[in-house]
Formats: sequence, structure tokens, C-alpha cells
Amino acid sequence: MGGVTSSVAARLAFFPPSPPSYELVRDAATGLTMLNRFPHRENVEVMTLQTRRGNEIVAVYVRNPMASSTLLYSHGNAADLGQMYELFVELAIHLRVNLMGYDYSGYGQSSGKPSEQNTYADIEAAYKCLEENYGAKEEDIILYGQSVGSGPTLELAARLPRLRAVVLHSPILSGVRVMYPVKRTYWFDIYKNIDKIPFVNCPVLVIHGTADEVVDCSHGKQLWELCKEKYEPLWLKGGNHCNLELFPEYIRHLKKFINTVEKSSSQRNIWRKSMDQFEPSRRSTDCFEPSRRSFDYREKPRYITEKGKNNDYRSGNLEKVEKLRISFDRLDKSRRSVDCLEKSRKNTDTMERARKSVDRLDRIWAGKPSH
Repeated sequence: MGGVTSSVAARLAFFPPSPPSYELVRDAATGLTMLNRFPHRENVEVMTLQTRRGNEIVAVYVRNPMASSTLLYSHGNAADLGQMYELFVELAIHLRVNLMGYDYSGYGQSSGKPSEQNTYADIEAAYKCLEENYGAKEEDIILYGQSVGSGPTLELAARLPRLRAVVLHSPILSGVRVMYPVKRTYWFDIYKNIDKIPFVNCPVLVIHGTADEVVDCSHGKQLWELCKEKYEPLWLKGGNHCNLELFPEYIRHLKKFINTVEKSSSQRNIWRKSMDQFEPSRRSTDCFEPSRRSFDYREKPRYITEKGKNNDYRSGNLEKVEKLRISFDRLDKSRRSVDCLEKSRKNTDTMERARKSVDRLDRIWAGKPSH
């Protein structure tokens, strides 16, 4: 079953830029690792991290001396660090946060192959690096997941009860739900965000474009409805899947959210400290160990009332399940990628301008007209 799930994930979700948009180089004078496309910055570190699945992934850490929060950013499926680098630098400046971004296994110069389980190991490695190398605490970390990146983001967030916040940017309910409006979760589905978000205990901001033709805005809206701790969502009128950062409202709303959770977290920390005396402390990374099976929803419907009704429901849907599985063989002709495969490949120049145009981002976020 795991092999089938991995195969479905690879076909639906992962389209790393080919060739990668960057190479890793080592500066002869300083011995520092850098992305070959960008000059060295004093506040930016490039590194490689080992994952528990044996892969070596590339990560970038952007330091802001004014920061009290750290953003762990999981990017979309058709990008790599070379395309995201300048956006990361700008976000760290405008939001006054430290920021870590990373490439999934098989992306950029990261080793291995893309898979759902590998992305879970990848984000865990990045999170552990923040704790162990940079001294970040769980309660100061904000997880940010864009599109497919919402999968590893919610997988981790559901197991970290003390997180400061979560941001979901054009998120998916699940892999299969991007293509089919199914009412339940099937064992072969991937990134079952719809089943995990009720376990997230921190404030959640959802951002989605109303004109998104890749992941319908209804995905973001339904995830927001399922949040325990909702924050005012941002539905960007006319926004599509790949351009939300260019809307002035994007950076304003994101900055407001971060300011709000930073203020409220001080009160939350007082309460948590009072509770700590009643239970032994433990490292937040302990949650990465054997409890992972708790989110294995194979062959379980999301809502179970009575055994009899459940059995009838399951048998009545066997034909639908079989049709869904067979339909995967036809995806090469009819599928739309989870994260704008076709648009990103046919319009590479457009994406590059959106990601790289720092001057344009500054003008837009400052509310000035662009030329």
C-alpha cells in the first residue's frame, strides 16, 4: 500500500524545476556554502541537513536581528530555493522574522526522490535545525505552508502543541480532493490536511486567491472552517495560484497576523509556565518518534456513527474507490497538477519575474504604483 501511495504522490504532487535553478558553491576564502546565483549576505546562511530517511536537503536561514519569531517556510511543488531566495530575504525584512526555507528531497540540490513521506522527514530536519542550531523554541516558531507545502506543514503542526502560529497559503484539502470532490478520505490519498487540521492548537491564518484555477478557493475556506483557533482569513479577490505575494493586502495582512500572535503569545506563555509544574518537561522533537501512525487514516471514513452504517457506506462506495484508482492511469492526459505544473513550466519567465523582482515587491507592498 505504501508503494501505491508513494506512486500516486509522485504523479500528482511533485514537479521539481529541471534543471535546478541553482548550484551550491563553496567560497574559497571563507569556506561558506552559497547559492551560485546570489552574492554572499552576512545575514543569510546556506546549509545541508540530514533527514531521518537518509537524504541530504539544502536549507537557507535568513536572520533578522529585530525578530522575535521564526518562520519555517515550505514552498510549492514547482519551485526550488533558487526561485524563492529573494522572496525569503524580503519576507524576513518586511515581517521582522527569522526565516528558514528548505528544498524537499529531490528538489534543487537536495538528494533523494520527492515523496510524501520524504517531505515529512524534510520538514522535521529543518525544524530540528532551528531548535538545535539556532536556539528557536517551539512557541516562537510559525509554520508557513504554500500549496503542496501545506501537507508537511500540517503534518508537523498537528504534533506540536506549543507552536506560535500556522500560515496556509493556497492550501489543499488533500491530493485527491484537488481533482475530485470526494466526501471522505481514502487510504491512497496524500496530504490528508482535512483530517489533520482539527489537531492544530495554535492560531491559523488562511490565504487563498478567489480566482485560483489550480486549487479552488473552497479548499482554503473549508480548512479555515475546521480550524480550532481561527484568525481572520484573507481571500484575495482575483488572485490566482502563483501571484498572491504581489497583492498589497498580502504583506499587510500577514504582518498584522504576526504582530497579533506575538502579542497574544506572551499571555499564553504565562499560562503554559503555570501548567509546566504539573507535568514533566520534554523536548518538542520527541513527537517525531513512533506516534506517527495516529494519522494513518487508511480505509477509515472521517465520520463514523454506527458499525452497521459504516459497513454499508464502505461497501456502497467500493465501485467509486475502484474508479478513482483506475482513473489515475489516465492522469497523464487530463490531470492538473496540485501546484500549477503547466503554468509554471510554460510561463517560467512570468514566475521568475514574480519571484525575483524585489524592487517591484517593495513598490507594491509600499502602496506605490509599479512601472
